[in-house]
Amino acid sequence: MKTLQSDFIQFTGVVSDRGSKYAVSAGHVESEAEVKAFLKQLKRAKKFARATHNTWAARFTDGIELKNDDGEGGAGMIILQMMAREGLEDSIVVVTRWYGGTHLGGDRFRHVKTSVQHLFGRLDWGKKDSR
Repeated sequence: MKTLQSDFIQFTGVVSDRGSKYAVSAGHVESEAEVKAFLKQLKRAKKFARATHNTWAARFTDGIELKNDDGEGGAGMIILQMMAREGLEDSIVVVTRWYGGTHLGGDRFRHVKTSVQHLFGRLDWGKKDSR
């Protein structure tokens, strides 16, 4: 199991395609109430409150999984699956998209994956024992 140690991590400008821009945010949460508080904190920034989509997923050590597509059908499940593969628990990951005027089709899901991979690539998970 892995968990985020920070309450709030954010990377902006992760992906830009045909005018759409993506950011990824994450933090340590242990309850649905903390998920709501995290999303409220995120949206305190007008830029994020006005985003076209704030898709997210959260996983907890007790096995509960939550997700929200925020109009980007299927994106929450992609985030949730990536968190599960990484073994990330007691955490929330939010991928934000600002629509740029051009439909991205299936590329939007690739950009969600790229955003989450960007986050995972910048976190210090520590060394894994390969024995």
